[in-house]
Parts: sequence; C-alpha cells; structure tokens
Amino acid sequence: MQIIRYPPRSEWAAILQRPMHNLEEVERRVVSIMHDVQQRGDDAVREWTHRFDGIEQTCIRVSEEEFTYAEAQLSDKLKEALQLALHNIEQFHRVQLEEPIRIQTQPGVVCWRRSVPIQRVGLYIPGGTAPLFSTVLMLGVPSKLASVPQRILCTPPQADTSVHPAVLYTARLVGIHDVFKVGGAQAIAAMTFGTATIPKVDKIFGPGNQYVTIAKQLAQRYGVAIDIPAGPSEVAVFADASCRPAFVAADLLSQAEHGTDSQVMLITVSEASINAVLEEIERQMRYLSRAAIAEHALRHSRVVLFASFDDALEFINEYAPEHLILASDDAEVLAERVVNAGSVFVGHYSPEAAGDYASGTNHTLPTNGYARAYSGVSVDSFVKKITFQSLTPEGIRAIGSAVEILAEAEGLDAHRRAITVRTMTVS
Repeated sequence: MQIIRYPPRSEWAAILQRPMHNLEEVERRVVSIMHDVQQRGDDAVREWTHRFDGIEQTCIRVSEEEFTYAEAQLSDKLKEALQLALHNIEQFHRVQLEEPIRIQTQPGVVCWRRSVPIQRVGLYIPGGTAPLFSTVLMLGVPSKLASVPQRILCTPPQADTSVHPAVLYTARLVGIHDVFKVGGAQAIAAMTFGTATIPKVDKIFGPGNQYVTIAKQLAQRYGVAIDIPAGPSEVAVFADASCRPAFVAADLLSQAEHGTDSQVMLITVSEASINAVLEEIERQMRYLSRAAIAEHALRHSRVVLFASFDDALEFINEYAPEHLILASDDAEVLAERVVNAGSVFVGHYSPEAAGDYASGTNHTLPTNGYARAYSGVSVDSFVKKITFQSLTPEGIRAIGSAVEILAEAEGLDAHRRAITVRTMTVS
C-alpha cells in the first residue's frame, strides 16, 4: 500500500481518485449485445452466454427439480446461518415501511402520500469468483417487504449449466420463484427488453462487473430504472492509536479479496498504527485462499496519515466511501460527523463483514463517491411515492384566489381558468 503523510489539501483530489479504466471498448461491446438481445431475444442470450462462458444452454429457466436438488446440497449449518441473516435483515428493513399520513393544508384541502410498489423488478446476482447468495437476501428481503408483485432473478450459470445451490436456496427463502441462468450484459439486456422466456422489468438491481455496470447504465436509455450507480467495491478504515491492528488488517483484507479492482483506504492520525497494521496484513495474507486477488487490490490502495481528527474526517467525507469503519475508542462521537458514506461500522467490534452478511443493514451501496448523493438499497428502493390531493368546494374557495394570481403571473391562462370555472360554481 502506498503511504502518504500529511498531504496538503491541494493534493487531496489526486489521492481520492478511484482506479480508472478505459471503458470505451467495453461500452461498444455492450451496446452490440444489448441491440442483439433486443432483436433476437433468447437466441441472442444463449449465443452470448456460449461466447463468454463456453456453455451450451437448452433451458434458461431454473426448474422446480433444480430448486429441490439445491436445497439438498446445503448443510444444516449454512441454512441456519442464512436464517439468522434473514431474520436480522427483515427486522432492520421492516421498520422502513411507511403508512400514508394525511395533512389538511387549508380547510377543504387534504394531501397525502402513499408508497406503491414497483410492479416488476429484476435482481442480478453475480457469479464470477464467488457466488454472492448474500446479495439475494439484500435484494430479496426489501423487495418482498415492499410487496413487489413480480420479482425475477438472473445469475450466471456454472460450468455444468447449473446455478450455485446456495443462490437457489436463498432465492426460495425470500420467495423468488422465477430464476434464470444467464449473466453478464445479456442478462441486463434481457430484463430491459424482455424475451420469450425472461420478462421485461421496470427496475434492475444488483452489482456486477464492468459489462453489467455499463449495461445497467444503458438500460436507463430505454426507460428501465436502476438501483444505484455502481463500481468496484471499496472500504475506508479510520484508525487512531486506540485501534486493534489485527482487526484493522483483517478489515482491509476482507475488502481487498473482493476483486483485483477493489480499493481499500487506511486513514489514520497515528504513525505507530501504520507499521503495526501493515505487519498484520503481511502476516494474515499468508492464510488467505484469495491472497493473490487481495495483494493485487492492495497495490492501488493507500494509507493516508493526517495531523488531526478534523483533517481526517474532512478527507473521509470528501472520499465518500461505500463502507467506512471507525476503529477508535471515540467511534460513536466520530460517527456523528460522517456525512458522506454508504454504510458506517462504528467501533472495534463492527467489521464490514457483519454488514455484508447478517447485522441487518443492506450491503448494496453506492460506490465511486456516489455516497455524496445516493443511499444504499432499502425498502424505499422498491417503491414509488405517489402524492394525492383532494379538494372540496371549501378548499377551492380557500386557495383558488392565490392559484389564479400565481397562474396569471406566469402567463398560464388555462391554469387560471381551471380554477375560475370552479370558483364560479361555489361562490
């Protein structure tokens, strides 16, 4: 990891840069995939799956027999762990449900807002180097609580054309029955346009590689919404002299093992903590099955030393990390000063891994600095907020004159007359 000590503010922008990739060629490829799937549907999906994954598919939809077989493959311990995670995620997200509140703004003028579920959503679960069945929980639970009528799930097939059994078991756990064995940009295209097998959706959720990310961005051009802008996963750990170096190193490595393009950032006010953490990273790296991936990610990651807590926190808020861990005895106080982050882990015993799986919060979060303006996935992500108003004759009398004056001032005569034709009947 690159160590940067006491950087002046003029250098912060360069330090805060995420790893950059030239995506022009990827976008050209994705555009052609999207167009092909739009034109040829399932045939194009199968051909692109064969081209990218070397898999010949006869049936894209997961069968009932495959669900049953998958459940039998999982150990009782894994099922129990999934049940615990499900319980906590449900507990946290259930309180996000809102009841309509009616407010009378003037006599005879009543306004209210109601949460209405998005009618059709598509959940994308990556395959790649790790089956992210935890993401099935993170997307499946809030979409179920939001009462979305139609939920489908797309995920890449394994080499034998099956879906990882933990992904299928978890899908059933959250009540998803329509699962399709297709990944990559072709999966996003299929959910964007619809095929004979895969339904068109209104909004697409889930992380993915650069092909998936660009395909989701392109889907918006065709009127399909997406959850949040996404890029490689990232963590910032703030550590002061009270930190436990072994804990901090484990947290940095747990993020680095996600992928070679992951970024980790150690931000500290303690020179002594830097060497202690780096030594722990070297020691713990020897025991990781994904050490090569983590080591590659650490090459473009940084340690930044600041002279004061104020500078460190200002830097963190500029960075707007997807995950922020506060490894300090004063974590609760510091947390109050965080304004830009996807999810914050407060204190020595709050690792990112807890939120990734089972604390209850959602792990589908904004990356690449988007936490300055975006929130992570929640029940709100699966609903629309529709406003309503109801006016009685008394209500028209109460606000009619003001509306007429405002409309006339804007030069919108028809707006004014829409009020006038009513006030003439109630005066």
